[in-house]
Amino acid sequence: MSDDVRDLDETVREFALRCPVPLAVGDRVVMGHGSGGKLMAGLIRDLLVPVFGDRELRRLGDAAVVEVNGTRLSFSTDAFVVTPAFFPGSNIGELAVYGTVNDVAMMGAKPLFLSAALILEEGLELEVLGAVVQAMAEACERADVALVTGDTKVVERGAADGLYITTTGIGVVPEGVEVGPERARPGDRVLVSGPVASHGVAVMSRRAGIEFGGDLSSDSAPLTGLVQAMLGAGGVRSLRDATRGGLATVLVELAEASHVSIVAEEGAIPVLAPVRAACEMLGLDPLYVANEGVAVAVVAAEDADAVLAAARSHELGAQAALIGGVDEGPPRVGLRTGLGATRPLIMLAGDQLPRIC
Repeated sequence: MSDDVRDLDETVREFALRCPVPLAVGDRVVMGHGSGGKLMAGLIRDLLVPVFGDRELRRLGDAAVVEVNGTRLSFSTDAFVVTPAFFPGSNIGELAVYGTVNDVAMMGAKPLFLSAALILEEGLELEVLGAVVQAMAEACERADVALVTGDTKVVERGAADGLYITTTGIGVVPEGVEVGPERARPGDRVLVSGPVASHGVAVMSRRAGIEFGGDLSSDSAPLTGLVQAMLGAGGVRSLRDATRGGLATVLVELAEASHVSIVAEEGAIPVLAPVRAACEMLGLDPLYVANEGVAVAVVAAEDADAVLAAARSHELGAQAALIGGVDEGPPRVGLRTGLGATRPLIMLAGDQLPRIC
């Protein structure tokens, strides 16, 4: 062993001994740690949150809400590693904008500004990079945000899948708006803003070169206008962007954060027919497949119909549906099937579909 490697091992060991979390010797990061499911939740809960310990971080919302001189700001960052960079209905450039815009919007904010960091692999065609950057600019215009700063790095050939993008967003939370994953209450209703699983299936079809019957297209879109319409109808307690881990994982996260039980109706959950057929062919559960333009909302029962109507009045919420309700705890999620039985929904245990956002 060289002196440099030995010194590195000692440095890592020194910091590991100071870590407040007992970590198993020999454990390694696996792909499932980025799936948005159980492994990722454990990594965040057991390693990252205890180290940093910030109260707002512990809420584990899609974005943080921080106050500066009396103004509440929604603040979020995200990394995008999707392969391939272009797929039916969208591309990595759009995802990098919409993904962060939507996370900021899930705290009830109006997104305003973005930053972007580009990690470029040696050998990436400049034509591809130009197309991605142009897509980001068009997405910013559609989402009504400005990309105001950024950074660019280049890594050796083979060290990245062409390019990775990290975006950070900030927006203003209007006075009187209070949403968060911990605010669901027994008696509330659960709403999903549109058909689920379209994005993940679209990416998979292009990556695997599989042709399915019907039109498969990503649902990637900025959700700010839809969210603002729902908030204007009143009674929205929680909002989540159902990306990695899919609808099922988001419902589990909401149940755990609010210490409630959630029961969803399988027949009420919208899934486009071509997407359902593709999932059945591949043995995938659409409730665990990622989305990039679907919001999950927990709504006060007395306002549920009004919020649903507001969602359906927006072009991105035309197929919104009330899919279930909130009961007393303990924290758990059940799915009532068409046969009348109820099966448990848990967090995605592994990595059903890698690198889809």
